[in-house]
Amino acid sequence: MTSVLSDTGLIFGRYLRQTLRSRISLVFGLLQPMLYLAFFGPLLEDVPLGGDGDSWQTLVPGLLVQLALFSSAFAGFGIIMEKQLGIVERMRVTPVSRLALLLGRVLRDAAQLLVQSTILLLTGVAFGLRAPVLGVLVGFLFVAVLGISLASLSYAFAMRVSTVQEFAPVVNSFSLPAMLLSGILLPMALAPAWLDVVSHFVPFRYLVDGVRAAFVGDYLSTDLGLGVLVGAVLAGATLTLGTQLFRRAGA
Repeated sequence: MTSVLSDTGLIFGRYLRQTLRSRISLVFGLLQPMLYLAFFGPLLEDVPLGGDGDSWQTLVPGLLVQLALFSSAFAGFGIIMEKQLGIVERMRVTPVSRLALLLGRVLRDAAQLLVQSTILLLTGVAFGLRAPVLGVLVGFLFVAVLGISLASLSYAFAMRVSTVQEFAPVVNSFSLPAMLLSGILLPMALAPAWLDVVSHFVPFRYLVDGVRAAFVGDYLSTDLGLGVLVGAVLAGATLTLGTQLFRRAGA
Protein backbone atom coordinates (compact mmCIF):
# COMPACT_ATOMS: atom_id res chain seq x y z
CA MET A 1 0.00 0.00 0.00
CA THR A 2 2.84 2.36 0.93
CA SER A 3 4.50 1.58 -2.39
CA VAL A 4 1.33 2.43 -4.32
CA LEU A 5 0.98 5.74 -2.48
CA SER A 6 4.59 6.75 -3.05
CA ASP A 7 4.41 5.70 -6.71
CA THR A 8 1.17 7.66 -7.12
CA GLY A 9 2.85 10.74 -5.66
CA LEU A 10 5.77 10.30 -8.04
CA ILE A 11 3.54 10.04 -11.12
CA PHE A 12 1.33 12.90 -9.87
CA GLY A 13 4.37 15.15 -9.50
CA ARG A 14 5.63 14.30 -12.97
CA TYR A 15 2.36 15.17 -14.68
CA LEU A 16 1.73 18.21 -12.48
CA ARG A 17 5.05 19.70 -13.59
CA GLN A 18 4.14 18.88 -17.17
CA THR A 19 0.81 20.67 -16.77
CA LEU A 20 2.38 23.76 -15.21
CA ARG A 21 4.67 24.04 -18.22
CA SER A 22 1.65 23.99 -20.55
CA ARG A 23 -0.19 27.14 -19.52
CA ILE A 24 -1.96 27.43 -22.88
CA SER A 25 -3.88 24.21 -22.21
CA LEU A 26 -4.99 25.57 -18.83
CA VAL A 27 -6.29 28.77 -20.40
CA PHE A 28 -8.13 27.09 -23.27
CA GLY A 29 -9.61 24.52 -20.91
CA LEU A 30 -11.47 27.39 -19.27
CA LEU A 31 -12.39 29.20 -22.46
CA GLN A 32 -15.71 27.50 -23.28
CA PRO A 33 -17.36 27.74 -19.83
CA MET A 34 -16.09 31.32 -19.46
CA LEU A 35 -17.72 32.25 -22.76
CA TYR A 36 -21.00 30.73 -21.58
CA LEU A 37 -20.67 32.67 -18.34
CA ALA A 38 -19.99 35.98 -20.08
CA PHE A 39 -22.37 35.76 -23.04
CA PHE A 40 -25.12 33.38 -21.91
CA GLY A 41 -25.43 34.23 -18.22
CA PRO A 42 -26.70 37.82 -18.64
CA LEU A 43 -29.52 36.54 -20.88
CA LEU A 44 -30.92 34.52 -17.98
CA GLU A 45 -30.97 37.24 -15.32
CA ASP A 46 -34.65 38.05 -15.83
CA VAL A 47 -35.79 34.59 -16.96
CA PRO A 48 -37.85 32.48 -14.49
CA LEU A 49 -35.91 29.20 -14.35
CA GLY A 50 -38.31 27.29 -12.16
CA GLY A 51 -35.88 26.54 -9.35
CA ASP A 52 -34.40 27.98 -6.17
CA GLY A 53 -31.87 30.78 -6.34
CA ASP A 54 -31.09 33.29 -9.06
CA SER A 55 -29.81 32.74 -12.58
CA TRP A 56 -26.15 32.67 -11.50
CA GLN A 57 -26.89 30.00 -8.88
CA THR A 58 -28.38 27.97 -11.71
CA LEU A 59 -25.80 28.59 -14.43
CA VAL A 60 -22.49 28.51 -12.53
CA PRO A 61 -23.05 25.04 -10.95
CA GLY A 62 -23.96 23.72 -14.41
CA LEU A 63 -20.81 25.21 -15.93
CA LEU A 64 -18.69 23.64 -13.19
CA VAL A 65 -20.10 20.23 -14.09
CA GLN A 66 -19.60 21.00 -17.79
CA LEU A 67 -15.95 21.83 -17.11
CA ALA A 68 -15.50 18.51 -15.31
CA LEU A 69 -17.36 16.61 -18.01
CA PHE A 70 -15.39 17.86 -20.99
CA SER A 71 -11.92 18.21 -19.47
CA SER A 72 -12.04 14.75 -17.90
CA ALA A 73 -13.68 12.95 -20.82
CA PHE A 74 -10.91 14.13 -23.16
CA ALA A 75 -8.07 13.42 -20.71
CA GLY A 76 -7.19 10.26 -22.64
CA PHE A 77 -5.81 12.26 -25.58
CA GLY A 78 -2.54 12.71 -23.72
CA ILE A 79 -1.95 9.03 -23.10
CA ILE A 80 -2.60 8.16 -26.77
CA MET A 81 0.24 10.47 -27.75
CA GLU A 82 2.43 8.95 -25.03
CA LYS A 83 1.72 5.49 -26.43
CA GLN A 84 2.75 6.61 -29.89
CA LEU A 85 5.98 8.12 -28.53
CA GLY A 86 6.82 4.98 -26.56
CA ILE A 87 6.55 6.68 -23.15
CA VAL A 88 3.91 4.26 -21.85
CA GLU A 89 6.01 1.28 -22.95
CA ARG A 90 9.03 2.61 -21.06
CA MET A 91 6.92 3.16 -17.93
CA ARG A 92 5.66 -0.43 -18.11
CA VAL A 93 9.10 -1.87 -17.58
CA THR A 94 9.78 0.20 -14.44
CA PRO A 95 8.92 -1.13 -10.95
CA VAL A 96 6.27 1.58 -10.53
CA SER A 97 2.82 0.22 -9.65
CA ARG A 98 0.53 0.09 -12.67
CA LEU A 99 -2.34 1.29 -10.48
CA ALA A 100 -0.22 4.32 -9.58
CA LEU A 101 0.27 5.05 -13.30
CA LEU A 102 -3.47 5.63 -13.49
CA LEU A 103 -4.05 7.27 -10.09
CA GLY A 104 -1.19 9.75 -10.51
CA ARG A 105 -2.63 10.98 -13.79
CA VAL A 106 -6.17 11.13 -12.40
CA LEU A 107 -5.13 13.13 -9.34
CA ARG A 108 -3.28 15.60 -11.59
CA ASP A 109 -6.48 16.04 -13.59
CA ALA A 110 -8.50 16.56 -10.40
CA ALA A 111 -6.05 19.21 -9.15
CA GLN A 112 -6.14 21.02 -12.48
CA LEU A 113 -9.93 20.85 -12.52
CA LEU A 114 -10.23 22.36 -9.04
CA VAL A 115 -7.95 25.26 -9.98
CA GLN A 116 -9.99 25.95 -13.12
CA SER A 117 -13.22 25.63 -11.13
CA THR A 118 -11.97 28.19 -8.61
CA ILE A 119 -11.22 30.67 -11.38
CA LEU A 120 -14.65 30.07 -12.92
CA LEU A 121 -16.32 30.53 -9.55
CA LEU A 122 -14.49 33.80 -8.82
CA THR A 123 -15.50 35.11 -12.24
CA GLY A 124 -19.09 34.12 -11.46
CA VAL A 125 -18.88 36.09 -8.20
CA ALA A 126 -17.74 39.11 -10.20
CA PHE A 127 -20.85 38.75 -12.38
CA GLY A 128 -23.17 38.52 -9.37
CA LEU A 129 -23.06 34.96 -8.03
CA ARG A 130 -23.69 34.66 -4.30
CA ALA A 131 -23.40 31.25 -2.64
CA PRO A 132 -22.59 29.97 0.87
CA VAL A 133 -19.01 28.85 1.43
CA LEU A 134 -20.10 25.40 2.60
CA GLY A 135 -22.27 25.04 -0.49
CA VAL A 136 -19.34 25.94 -2.73
CA LEU A 137 -17.11 23.36 -1.00
CA VAL A 138 -19.80 20.69 -1.44
CA GLY A 139 -20.12 21.66 -5.09
CA PHE A 140 -16.35 21.37 -5.59
CA LEU A 141 -16.46 17.90 -4.04
CA PHE A 142 -19.09 16.88 -6.60
CA VAL A 143 -16.93 18.29 -9.40
CA ALA A 144 -13.82 16.46 -8.15
CA VAL A 145 -15.68 13.14 -7.91
CA LEU A 146 -17.04 13.54 -11.43
CA GLY A 147 -13.64 14.54 -12.78
CA ILE A 148 -11.88 11.55 -11.20
CA SER A 149 -14.58 9.17 -12.43
CA LEU A 150 -14.56 10.32 -16.04
CA ALA A 151 -10.78 10.70 -16.25
CA SER A 152 -10.37 7.09 -15.12
CA LEU A 153 -12.67 5.88 -17.88
CA SER A 154 -11.08 8.17 -20.44
CA TYR A 155 -7.59 6.84 -19.75
CA ALA A 156 -8.82 3.25 -19.76
CA PHE A 157 -10.58 3.71 -23.09
CA ALA A 158 -7.57 5.51 -24.56
CA MET A 159 -5.46 2.46 -23.74
CA ARG A 160 -7.83 0.32 -25.82
CA VAL A 161 -7.53 2.37 -29.01
CA SER A 162 -4.54 3.18 -31.17
CA THR A 163 -5.20 6.64 -32.59
CA VAL A 164 -6.86 9.93 -31.76
CA GLN A 165 -9.18 9.35 -34.74
CA GLU A 166 -10.66 6.34 -32.95
CA PHE A 167 -10.87 8.08 -29.59
CA ALA A 168 -12.37 11.46 -30.46
CA PRO A 169 -15.64 10.41 -32.19
CA VAL A 170 -16.60 8.11 -29.33
CA VAL A 171 -15.94 10.73 -26.66
CA ASN A 172 -17.77 13.42 -28.64
CA SER A 173 -20.76 11.14 -29.13
CA PHE A 174 -20.86 10.59 -25.37
CA SER A 175 -20.14 14.13 -24.14
CA LEU A 176 -22.61 16.19 -26.14
CA PRO A 177 -25.79 14.21 -25.31
CA ALA A 178 -24.63 13.98 -21.70
CA MET A 179 -24.30 17.75 -21.53
CA LEU A 180 -27.65 18.45 -23.17
CA LEU A 181 -29.56 15.91 -21.05
CA SER A 182 -27.95 16.91 -17.75
CA GLY A 183 -29.59 20.33 -17.59
CA ILE A 184 -26.20 22.00 -17.43
CA LEU A 185 -27.30 25.27 -19.03
CA LEU A 186 -30.99 25.21 -18.09
CA PRO A 187 -32.86 23.06 -15.54
CA MET A 188 -34.56 20.05 -17.10
CA ALA A 189 -37.75 21.16 -15.35
CA LEU A 190 -38.13 23.55 -18.29
CA ALA A 191 -37.93 20.70 -20.83
CA PRO A 192 -40.88 18.87 -22.43
CA ALA A 193 -42.13 15.96 -20.34
CA TRP A 194 -40.61 13.25 -22.57
CA LEU A 195 -37.19 14.92 -22.52
CA ASP A 196 -37.35 15.33 -18.77
CA VAL A 197 -38.06 11.60 -18.43
CA VAL A 198 -35.12 10.68 -20.68
CA SER A 199 -32.79 12.93 -18.68
CA HIS A 200 -33.46 10.91 -15.52
CA PHE A 201 -31.41 8.09 -17.06
CA VAL A 202 -28.35 10.36 -17.29
CA PRO A 203 -26.45 10.27 -13.97
CA PHE A 204 -24.89 13.69 -14.51
CA ARG A 205 -28.32 15.30 -14.12
CA TYR A 206 -28.35 14.33 -10.44
CA LEU A 207 -24.90 15.80 -9.93
CA VAL A 208 -25.95 19.09 -11.53
CA ASP A 209 -29.08 19.24 -9.37
CA GLY A 210 -27.00 18.40 -6.30
CA VAL A 211 -24.50 21.19 -6.93
CA ARG A 212 -27.34 23.67 -7.51
CA ALA A 213 -28.97 22.65 -4.22
CA ALA A 214 -25.63 23.17 -2.44
CA PHE A 215 -25.18 26.61 -4.00
CA VAL A 216 -28.48 27.80 -2.50
CA GLY A 217 -27.69 26.24 0.89
CA ASP A 218 -30.38 23.54 0.66
CA TYR A 219 -28.30 20.83 2.34
CA LEU A 220 -31.22 18.59 3.36
CA SER A 221 -32.88 18.52 -0.05
CA THR A 222 -33.69 15.39 -2.04
CA ASP A 223 -31.62 16.76 -4.95
CA LEU A 224 -28.48 16.94 -2.82
CA GLY A 225 -29.08 13.50 -1.33
CA LEU A 226 -29.58 11.91 -4.74
CA GLY A 227 -26.51 13.72 -6.03
CA VAL A 228 -24.37 12.27 -3.23
CA LEU A 229 -25.75 8.78 -3.82
CA VAL A 230 -25.33 8.84 -7.60
CA GLY A 231 -21.87 10.44 -7.29
CA ALA A 232 -20.69 7.72 -4.90
CA VAL A 233 -22.02 4.90 -7.09
CA LEU A 234 -20.60 6.50 -10.24
CA ALA A 235 -17.17 7.00 -8.67
CA GLY A 236 -17.02 3.45 -7.34
CA ALA A 237 -18.14 1.89 -10.61
CA THR A 238 -15.96 3.98 -12.93
CA LEU A 239 -12.81 3.74 -10.80
CA THR A 240 -13.19 -0.04 -10.58
CA LEU A 241 -13.89 -0.43 -14.30
CA GLY A 242 -11.25 2.09 -15.31
CA THR A 243 -8.57 0.43 -13.18
CA GLN A 244 -9.36 -3.03 -14.56
CA LEU A 245 -9.33 -1.87 -18.18
CA PHE A 246 -6.16 0.15 -17.64
CA ARG A 247 -4.34 -2.83 -16.14
CA ARG A 248 -5.49 -5.21 -18.86
CA ALA A 249 -4.32 -2.79 -21.51
CA GLY A 250 -0.83 -3.20 -20.12
CA ALA A 251 -0.12 0.31 -18.84
